[in-house]
Amino acid sequence: MSEKQPYVKQTIENEVGYIEFFHPAHNSLPGELLSKLAQTITEAGENDDIKVIVLKSGGDRTFCAGASFNELININDEATGKVFFSGFANVINAMRKCPKFIIGRIQGKTVGGGVGLAASTDYCMATKFASIKLSELNIGIGPFVVGPAIERKMGLSAMSQIAIDANSFYSAEWAKNKGLFTNVFETTEDLDEAVKTTAEHLCTYNPEAMLEMKKVFWKGTEEWDELLSKRAQTSGRLVLSEFTKEKLKGFK
Repeated sequence: MSEKQPYVKQTIENEVGYIEFFHPAHNSLPGELLSKLAQTITEAGENDDIKVIVLKSGGDRTFCAGASFNELININDEATGKVFFSGFANVINAMRKCPKFIIGRIQGKTVGGGVGLAASTDYCMATKFASIKLSELNIGIGPFVVGPAIERKMGLSAMSQIAIDANSFYSAEWAKNKGLFTNVFETTEDLDEAVKTTAEHLCTYNPEAMLEMKKVFWKGTEEWDELLSKRAQTSGRLVLSEFTKEKLKGFK
């Protein structure tokens, strides 16, 4: 598989399902990749050969740069906008409904929708290079779709801080203090070792107990299918505003 081609792939090792996504543009996620990612997570949840899931991205720098800018620039009507922003909603909901624990492996910077993915894992580990940013307000929209996932994990105060301060990267240590990351490691090698050890140890637990715990963790999110769909509609409308159209021209 060429490292230059976008992909979503799954490998199984010692009952751990490793789901990896990659895109040459800093692991940004266009609609097609988001759709495949949601489907792969759902299928892994139904696969009896997998007891625990690890979500990771390819490459050694950026974990995820968020939504695909090229697709964002080409949105010309509200219906297309809603479909575009529903991509991340579908992945978050797939992670929420997945009956297995999902461990996040965050090796580097993560922006926008990528922060939403990290926040939707059940146990998230990172390197010291994994700073986070919510940049959506910069272009006249907001982190509406990923906001509930980030607020659930980090609290409204932390979510609102990074949503308003849309120009700044916040350190991995800050994200750990706010509850997004459980551990922050010096190197990717240390991170990978810890992810593998943790995932394989979880495989020795009772799957039924883990399923019941997962339900407890996600209690109160039962309406998210509808909520995130509404949020996607809001973003789809705002992305068509004159303000955003002008801003996006500057990025072309």
